[in-house]
Amino acid sequence: MKACVVFSGGQDSTTCLAWAKKNFKEVYALNFFYEQRHVVEMKCAEKIAKILETPLQIVDLSFLGTLSNNSLSGPDSAGQKIDLTSGFNNLPSTFVVGRNALFLSVAAAWALPRGIENIVFGASQVDFSGYPDCREEFLRSQEKTLSLATDSNLKIHTPILKITKAQTFELAAELGVLELILEETHTCYKGERTTRHAWGYGCGQCPACVLRKEGFEKYGKS
Repeated sequence: MKACVVFSGGQDSTTCLAWAKKNFKEVYALNFFYEQRHVVEMKCAEKIAKILETPLQIVDLSFLGTLSNNSLSGPDSAGQKIDLTSGFNNLPSTFVVGRNALFLSVAAAWALPRGIENIVFGASQVDFSGYPDCREEFLRSQEKTLSLATDSNLKIHTPILKITKAQTFELAAELGVLELILEETHTCYKGERTTRHAWGYGCGQCPACVLRKEGFEKYGKS
């Protein structure tokens, strides 16, 4: 069985990559460049893919950064304030409109011609900011739509969809990649990698760092 992992180089997608390596015989990683705020994510993805001996394909979706005004993508993102209540439709400013729908569509377009009908996606609808494109309802709908559009039996696997950040750390430990998660993955919205905390690198203040820090602390107490 083959699988394609939508892979950013962050904690969640790296955990999902390790999960895929355990559950599928042949695994590939797909990384997207979409004018994201910090290219450090891509550098982490490249290093982690080498460590886990996984072929990595980088796809240029830089046009996505020109479509909407948000604090994570586009040429103006670096100067924008990261706010959880100021974005499109009262969604967080970190919400990139259409991102996950596009990622899954492109992943299907890349995977299916290569005989890959399994896509592994690190969305979580627990312990997060309320992104609508991380909900199970959207993901199952996208799975059905892409299957119909390609006359295939496409399956979108979401190993961390219903677990907390603390449980994601626990899963990483079970998969034997906890130290890799702490040392090599990147989550911080500000791109900070000069300070190494117990939970990994980051500024320690942005929403992504706070979520990761709190999750690690809860994991440590479990």
